[in-house]
Amino acid sequence: MARKSDETVTPGSGNVFADIGLAQPEEVLAKARIVETIADLLAHQKMSQQEAANLVRLTQPQISRLMRGDTREFSYERLMRVLTALGQDVEITIRKTRDRKKFGRVLVRG
Repeated sequence: MARKSDETVTPGSGNVFADIGLAQPEEVLAKARIVETIADLLAHQKMSQQEAANLVRLTQPQISRLMRGDTREFSYERLMRVLTALGQDVEITIRKTRDRKKFGRVLVRG
């Protein structure tokens, strides 16, 4: 489909949460990446939500909310406990920010 000449395209920043104007978008993206990893692990292990809940000591409704991306009740610490219960090592690295004029960032790499 051809684009109309009066349409403009704004390139994304690489963080959809920043693009839509959420507060603390890097933290929201970090949690989203952790949840994506948890969902991938559960799918790979062909684990039901109830089996996952029993393993990671959550309720099935909590797992369901987490799989839908609702992380409001999940701190980073709680998400780390879920990852370790699923057999993952979690490594946290703290280093000085490269841009001394800005606050540091939270990054998740998997």
